[in-house]
Order: sequence, then C-alpha cells, then structure tokens
Amino acid sequence: MTHSLGLKGRTVRVGGQPRRALLQSLREFGVRLNTHAETLLEHPAFDNPESQDLQFVERTVQQLGLSAGGTQSQVFEAARTHGFHLCPVVSGPFLRLAMMDQPNAPDSVLSAGRAPTGAIHVASKPLSSDEAYPKGFYLRVVDDEVWLRGYRCDDTYRWGPEQRLALVAP
Repeated sequence: MTHSLGLKGRTVRVGGQPRRALLQSLREFGVRLNTHAETLLEHPAFDNPESQDLQFVERTVQQLGLSAGGTQSQVFEAARTHGFHLCPVVSGPFLRLAMMDQPNAPDSVLSAGRAPTGAIHVASKPLSSDEAYPKGFYLRVVDDEVWLRGYRCDDTYRWGPEQRLALVAP
C-alpha cells in the first residue's frame, strides 16, 4: 500500500454492506469519528448502498486549475472540467478503511475553522443544502489516531490551493 491515493489511482469497493456492518468495521479498525461524520453515517444513503468498484485519484485544488483556490462549487466544477467525477457520499468510510496507512498530519489541530493539514477531502455532492448539515467526509491521521471526520461549510468558504481531494477517475 502507498501512503496516499497517489496520482495513479486506487480501486476500492464501496457499498455492499448495511450501515451496521460498516460501523462495526470502523470500530474494529479503531477509526475515530467526529459528530459530523456520525450525522452523515445516519443518512439513508448508508442504509444498504449498492456495491461498486471505483478508481479514486487524489488531486489538489491547484492541480484542478485553481491556483488561488475556490469555493466548493468552483472546486467541484473544476474537477468535472478535468474529467473527474464526484465520489458517492458512501465512499468516505470505505476509503478510510482502505487507507489506514495514511501518514500523520503535521499538526494536531482537529478543528480550526480552516482546512485541516494533512487531510484528504472526499469530494461528494452534499446530501443537504442546509448549511448546518455536514457537507462530506475527510480522512486524516492525528497523533497516530485514524479519523473519518465530517465537515461543514457554505459556498462562501474558500478551499486553498493545497487542499487535497479524492475524486473518481473516469
């Protein structure tokens, strides 16, 4: 296994198991969840998602052509322009389990109102337009603790050029 999704991609099977089994797998592997991730995992999308093999790639916002960063909608549109697809929201926990070897983040700050260092955001269409509802997942390792975290933002929040995203290859 490599330490990141890498530019060549990684195929991961997502879905195919009910929420209860997925949560059990996350617990068994010691994956920590924040409140926003728990909220997302309660969504009906996780009731019994269809199994599919997807090839994921990692790109920075800058690699998508946004050298000054951009809002979530601008970043997602840039990804589509480059031929990538957004991830199904159910991808987050499956990517987390497939990437248990992700390196430690360079700092231990868990929540600072900005993109966390060392995080890989799983680019997915938000499940709700409600600004209070989490928009998606990100993967991060902090002090050797493996996290699947949910995040919230509105479309005024600017993603920095260095922010890393998981996307689905065409």
